[in-house]
Amino acid sequence: MRPTRLAALLLSLLLAGCAGFGTRDPLQVDLAGMEPIPGEGLEMRFNLKLRVQNPNESAIRYSGVALELDLNDLPLASGVSSQGGTVAGFGETLIEVPVTISAFSVLRQAWGLTGVSPVQNVPYALRGKLGGGFWGTRRFTDAGVLRIPEPMDTP
Repeated sequence: MRPTRLAALLLSLLLAGCAGFGTRDPLQVDLAGMEPIPGEGLEMRFNLKLRVQNPNESAIRYSGVALELDLNDLPLASGVSSQGGTVAGFGETLIEVPVTISAFSVLRQAWGLTGVSPVQNVPYALRGKLGGGFWGTRRFTDAGVLRIPEPMDTP
């Protein structure tokens, strides 16, 4: 076989193989909960619980999680976890990621809220990725509004 034909054959096989990577639907990731955990010094730490839903037929294996959380359009927390696992095809799982909120982030949030009273609906944005090697990393986003209830009036 000539080198040009061999190169053309390899190129067509490569392109056909890459075409299959773009057919996966994005993951659905929702903030499911938040629990305080011990921190150090002036930092605060929480375990964020993420509900990850896989709308694809094939399972997704992951080998780590990284995320960033913004509150009121300002950076608030970030976290990483080396936790690994699998999200079954057409399945879901709960992933816990410890996040850190620095004292500087708290001050930045307080500064951004000056002159605002009372805070009722605070927008949040969550960005992150499930690590899966060179071809398997899956990025995700979630956004919404945290509804903070008003304090109850006491008679």
